[in-house]
Amino acid sequence: MTPPSDITRLLLAWSDGDQAALEKLLPLIEQELHRIARRYMRRENPGHTLQTTALVNEAYFRLIDQRDVHWQNRAHFFGIAAQIMRRILLNYARDRQRDKRGGKAVQVSLSEVAVITPEKSAELIALDESLKRLAVIDERKCRVVELRYFGGLSVEETAEVLGISTITVARDWKMAKAWLAREIRHDD
Repeated sequence: MTPPSDITRLLLAWSDGDQAALEKLLPLIEQELHRIARRYMRRENPGHTLQTTALVNEAYFRLIDQRDVHWQNRAHFFGIAAQIMRRILLNYARDRQRDKRGGKAVQVSLSEVAVITPEKSAELIALDESLKRLAVIDERKCRVVELRYFGGLSVEETAEVLGISTITVARDWKMAKAWLAREIRHDD
């Protein structure tokens, strides 16, 4: 496994315009991006038409397109990657819900003949709406949820990205989970 300091060093060089650093960085970050994507995809319905590799590729293209980001460290990079993957899946879920795309019609995958239900898409949209409400009340707790739940970052990595203590992250995580559960139940 590559030491986090190597990834951080290459991220900083890439932020400073070194394209050779980006080429060296890609193989090092690919495995972690796949881990984050698999974590997201486990929460989706079986037979989801968006594959893990497609999610990684789309996130990768959006990440390398970031022009004004000065990467602080490895945790910062993967935190942004997790946010981007969340947005990709959310846009995908919203597209699947739209009437002009068939709305809530059951779709069948011709390659796997699996029924794809809209429940997971609706759950993701409900979670996103609840997170937006949480962000209005407490932006930091919202960021903790994004980094921990969607990004799969540890308490320590989340604390590093946000510049707060691990105790604060653990407290925010616990409170945010309880608040979101109540909000989502209330929406139903």
